[in-house]
Amino acid sequence: MWHDIEAKVDLLNFNLVAEAAAQLIRDSDGQPLTIGISGGWGVGKSSLVKMVGATLQADKGADKQYVFLEFNAWLYQGFDDARQALLQAVSDKLIAIATERQTFLEKALAFRKRIRWLKIGRVAAPAIAGMAFGTPFGPVGNLLGAVAGLLKGATDVASEDKLKGVKEAYAELQPELVGLLGDKPDESLPKEIEGLRAAFEELLSDLKVTLVVLVDDLDRCLPHTAISTLEAMRLLLHVPRTAFIIAADEQMIRGAVRAHFGEVDINDDLVTSYFDKLIQVPLRVPRLGVNEVKAYVMLLLADLAARRGTLPTQALADAQSTILNALTKSWSGGVTREVLTAAFGADAPKVASEIDVAEQLAPILVTAEQISGNPRLIKRFLNNLMIRQSIAKSQGMAVGFEELVKLQLFERCASPAAFDFLAQAIASNDEGSPQFLDELESGAAKGEAYVPPHPSWGGAFYEQWVKLSPQLVGVSLKPFLYLSRDRALALASYDELSPEARKVFEASLKVTQVLGGLVAQIKAIGEAEAERVLVRLVRKARTDQWSAGAVTRCFNVTDAFANLGTQLATALAEIPAEQRPPAIGPLLATPVWAEAIVADWVGDKHTPQQLKNLLNKKKGTH
Repeated sequence: MWHDIEAKVDLLNFNLVAEAAAQLIRDSDGQPLTIGISGGWGVGKSSLVKMVGATLQADKGADKQYVFLEFNAWLYQGFDDARQALLQAVSDKLIAIATERQTFLEKALAFRKRIRWLKIGRVAAPAIAGMAFGTPFGPVGNLLGAVAGLLKGATDVASEDKLKGVKEAYAELQPELVGLLGDKPDESLPKEIEGLRAAFEELLSDLKVTLVVLVDDLDRCLPHTAISTLEAMRLLLHVPRTAFIIAADEQMIRGAVRAHFGEVDINDDLVTSYFDKLIQVPLRVPRLGVNEVKAYVMLLLADLAARRGTLPTQALADAQSTILNALTKSWSGGVTREVLTAAFGADAPKVASEIDVAEQLAPILVTAEQISGNPRLIKRFLNNLMIRQSIAKSQGMAVGFEELVKLQLFERCASPAAFDFLAQAIASNDEGSPQFLDELESGAAKGEAYVPPHPSWGGAFYEQWVKLSPQLVGVSLKPFLYLSRDRALALASYDELSPEARKVFEASLKVTQVLGGLVAQIKAIGEAEAERVLVRLVRKARTDQWSAGAVTRCFNVTDAFANLGTQLATALAEIPAEQRPPAIGPLLATPVWAEAIVADWVGDKHTPQQLKNLLNKKKGTH
């Protein structure tokens, strides 16, 4: 198994990007710098941020030149004010450095007092404002309210409880009140912020250090926490001797900015301006190509082999160095099978099957939309393989690893309709070896053109998948289907649905139109159960030769959950042109998911004219 967290060992040559970012900080020569590392979920942002920090820390004398602070905003989600937490973390780090060096400690403590005043000011302001209108709240309000309750109930037998409330309210207020009276400067808030920045700059200059702040998981936060962290950074940004390295999905941050402004209608330029003023140097995590994915899969599988004792540890270390070095020159020849084999030298036969798997999987893992070369998804794919292999072994199943890889890849990347077609074929064959699959693999071996056995099997992925080794001719696929039983709906009977979903499915079979009451019931069972209902309804429509009523009832599900529309669209694509029911024309007019199929049907000369008229009419109203 491989941990689904930031990598401690660089298997993707991200250190090249990390070195480039680190060099920017070195070259800044004390000038403020903000680097934004962006990319989608799972592409390696956290790993890259930590690599930048590790690269700088490896510099000679780095312990005297840099101060490193890692800040994870997500940890404070729902527990603390992320803005104050970041400022406090910076303060604590600088106090620790000043204490360690036994110098400028007074200035570090003064800086912390300024941060504390900002917090107290925010706490006290609501109470003071509330008192002005006769409605105090916050800790001060809690205290006054408790006192009022005690006075009103002076003769109440429960006065002891009210006295306890006063004590608790005072305990909550006391540290804030003492700090407010003892530390409050005689300056306005704007001047205090200027003073904080000046104190921050002076302290860094006196300590002769550059503060490197590594901010991670910002895009996991709710909008309020994300913006609070950005606002805190804004107080400290562009101060000499600072470098902020921020890892976040740029689109998520843009969404947080929009949510922050609420009902205010702001255009994309304003959102971009807000983000760009924070980030000076945007870096995007490189997308993995076939060579990178091939090397990544190979090294992960080799690591597993070493942990299982089938590959010497030194052989793994040597191969890792050789393969990563080859990646730096992938533009000149690529990471070929020969390169992988040579990397393991005399131990290559011990990982021959792993080399074969990496060689074949890489192109599909890169091009398949469901994975797209995402390192985290690749790890999860391989982890799932290990789990299923373990389950098969414990239950005495004769399941080959290469066959398991091929079947799981299909399960992960194929459409629900295509998987359902395969599952039905396996279940209906006594030997568990579908005849159509034998014919496809035989044709591929002879170099014949690929002909989809079913409309859902159209596309480059299916043609590539059929050509993958090993061939499944003569192999019983029932054990593999058992291992993927969470997706094998074709083997499912009604009892796989919850009682509520079963009632919805049975009710759906009795209607031939879209009904608001049924849509509401489908919403109530949730999207996961609704998907199972849709699969069964599509199967029923297929059995009924795509009759108008059977197809129409499927739209109850997509009206409840638009995300399931793409699955219905895939099913609708199976309908022979002459059988496309005009009755569903109005239902296809508005959903976004139906736009592509409407365009296809309108442009198809075999589509019934009545349906074309309805679709054209609706298109004209947009």
